[in-house]
Amino acid sequence: MKQIAHIGRIIAGIVFIFSGLSKGVDPEGSMYKFIDYFTAFGLDSINNLALVMGIVLSTAEFIIGVAALSGIRIKEAAWALLVFMAGFTPLTLVLAINNPVSDCGCFGDAIHLSNWQTFYKNVLITALVVPVFIYRKRFRSPGKALHESLVLITLSFLFILFSLINLKYLPLIDFRPYAEGENIKENMTIPEGAPIDEYETVLIYEKDGIRKEFTIENYPDDPDWTFVDQKSTLISKGYEPPIHDFILITKEGFDLTDMILSDPGYTIMLISKSLEDAPAEELENGIKTCNELFNQGFSSYLLSSSSIDEMLLAGGGTLGLSGDETMIKTIIRSNPGFLLLSEGRVLKKWSYRSFPGPEEIIVNIEQYASKKHLNIYIKLLLAIGMASLISLCLYLLVKKLKN
Repeated sequence: MKQIAHIGRIIAGIVFIFSGLSKGVDPEGSMYKFIDYFTAFGLDSINNLALVMGIVLSTAEFIIGVAALSGIRIKEAAWALLVFMAGFTPLTLVLAINNPVSDCGCFGDAIHLSNWQTFYKNVLITALVVPVFIYRKRFRSPGKALHESLVLITLSFLFILFSLINLKYLPLIDFRPYAEGENIKENMTIPEGAPIDEYETVLIYEKDGIRKEFTIENYPDDPDWTFVDQKSTLISKGYEPPIHDFILITKEGFDLTDMILSDPGYTIMLISKSLEDAPAEELENGIKTCNELFNQGFSSYLLSSSSIDEMLLAGGGTLGLSGDETMIKTIIRSNPGFLLLSEGRVLKKWSYRSFPGPEEIIVNIEQYASKKHLNIYIKLLLAIGMASLISLCLYLLVKKLKN
């Protein structure tokens, strides 16, 4: 039992750290997921709590994970693990049955799980947590309760600060297909030979007031049978590219997507999910910068889901484009934000709070173009490694304080 409890403690700790980090690095994305659930269950009135709930949830998961992995306040961590799993496992079963939202969002954008996969994952983690809870009184505490509590409280404040920095600027680790270094055009492509959606089609015919279902292969040739309706059911989901909704339309209705993604030069794009909600001064400064870059040979666009005010664009070469709001919120977590492209490859992204002047962009353009980016999962492994190192350091710290 002792070895099983220790293995369960380590695995559960890593999973909770992973879950907390993947959401804490993108609190705005967690907010959107909460809003999706609120909308699905008719709870739109509490949408304004979504951001706070997202930060609280990710912080709680991270701290519980660190406590479990390091052994700090392990008895309380064991209770927290059990309460979490006892609450979320039945909830994910309900979500799997009703499927109000297709992606659970339990690992942010790092790993996408269906609701049934999430439920099975929770059942497995629960099986690991139960021995930890049973064995909780036998774990040796590395330090005094007060010291351990102070360490975890301090770490909680630091993690919340980390989340707020990611919210104010852009996610430190970007798991979306629009991350720096990603090629949008390639992420829209379906590989040759990839599986496609398979449907089962049922044809409904009627004869003498009796309706009967047939398949496409055996529908009746008898003219007395009258076709009434048909039903198509998805039986096998095919390959869906990471990006499937990237469409850029001008005010006149022209689709410029392929032209922009094939442009061998540099494209600067000012992006706003809602012009009405974006700071007016920042929009004006952004348009001014885009126009200056246009004069330096860049292609320049303003992309928004709002109707574009032509007065905002007057006097420059920046062209207004319309796009889906969900697509825009996925591209960048800032309103407004900036995207630098070349042949469909994302060279650089900025929040409006960190957007440099045109001179700095021009000076550093070659650096942006040649920069190598780590695979996002390598970044995540590094982040988990850092969190594990933090857990070890906390363990040694409270042990030293005890001595």
